[in-house]
Amino acid sequence: MIRHFRNRFILISSTALLAVLLTLIGGISALTYYRSQKVVDNVLTMLIAQDGSLNRKAANQQPRNDFFKTQPTREGIFQYRYFSATIDNKTNKVFIDDSHIMTVPPTTIRTFAQQVKNTPKLEGNVYYQKTAYAYRIKKTKKQTLIVFLDKSILTAETREIIRFTVIVGIISMILYTGLLIGFSKRAIRPIIQAEKRQKEFITNAGHELKTPLTIISANTEMQEMLSGETELTTSNKQQVTRLTRLVNELISLARMEEHPQITLTAVNATDTVTEIANSFRGVADQNSKKLEAFVDDDIQIKADQNYFYELVNILLDNAVKYCDEQGTISITLHKNPVTKNAILTVANTYAAGKDQDYTKFFDRFYRGDSSHHSHNKTQTGFGIGLSMAQRIVALFKGKVQANYKDGQLQMIVTLKA
Repeated sequence: MIRHFRNRFILISSTALLAVLLTLIGGISALTYYRSQKVVDNVLTMLIAQDGSLNRKAANQQPRNDFFKTQPTREGIFQYRYFSATIDNKTNKVFIDDSHIMTVPPTTIRTFAQQVKNTPKLEGNVYYQKTAYAYRIKKTKKQTLIVFLDKSILTAETREIIRFTVIVGIISMILYTGLLIGFSKRAIRPIIQAEKRQKEFITNAGHELKTPLTIISANTEMQEMLSGETELTTSNKQQVTRLTRLVNELISLARMEEHPQITLTAVNATDTVTEIANSFRGVADQNSKKLEAFVDDDIQIKADQNYFYELVNILLDNAVKYCDEQGTISITLHKNPVTKNAILTVANTYAAGKDQDYTKFFDRFYRGDSSHHSHNKTQTGFGIGLSMAQRIVALFKGKVQANYKDGQLQMIVTLKA
């Protein structure tokens, strides 16, 4: 349990940091992209205002800055590469200005101008040799001015910021996770010590309780030999049996949570389930209940033979306890045709189970509707068995769940074939 808690602590903490980093990286990326687009928009605005060129007047009349945008310096605006095309509306002649660009030939500029002139939008992007050029159109009665701005400087800067941010985020995530793994054991040390003391207390107390229980049992038997069996001695024997069972279950649960080293091997689930079902038929008959078994042939699972035997015993024992008078208990074992996993289902008729909270059935010491069986105190459980069953299934890397359907309480276990 401690290892599971530690892993869960590391996972949740790392996930929280990852969410924060993704939010920061996403925010920085979005802001950087927005700022680059604003710069493009401002430069295009200046180019249109100055009839396709950037000069001293443009440098002195830059748009006002806002909170999210860095305003270029007076000399900074001359770093951009651009070209323009002027089209005479009557003659359709194209006059180009490529004095501020070196890599785009005049024929390509004329082609771009003719293409974008007839588009309904006054601005957009064109691409030449994997480079994006933003354009804007200014139309008058005599001519149409189209200016193109090379966006590569801005996009390269944006990509570098995003790349740097991602690299820093990855490095931060790795360092944080490494430190978290290194110091997590120290952080949860008080929990580890408390858990250890709890297990030691349960184990030691269990062994200490066995001695007086043995003495009480022996004294009761001696009393019966001398004076005969009475209602008092019968009650004493029942309570001794009940307490002995409780002590044994507590010790077994404590040992099971110490992460026993088990080896999962191929176990013939068909034979095991059939054997245990046959052994429980007599118990069911004695309690005026009917036990039915529906077990498919030759189902092999990955498990530990002893623990699997204990698991089936716990589930059937629980079904006998909580089955209605004159009710039916069924155990089913089959293979899922899709996942190929083995499905073990133990069900019993349970009229009082409609309003039960089945999410708590595997909680330690939880007992649902104990009043339902209050007439038979000797068969009332302690709320430990299903907790042990859940732990065994976890050791097998399987799943177990409880639900209520068609008047039946069902325990469904999924195990790997």
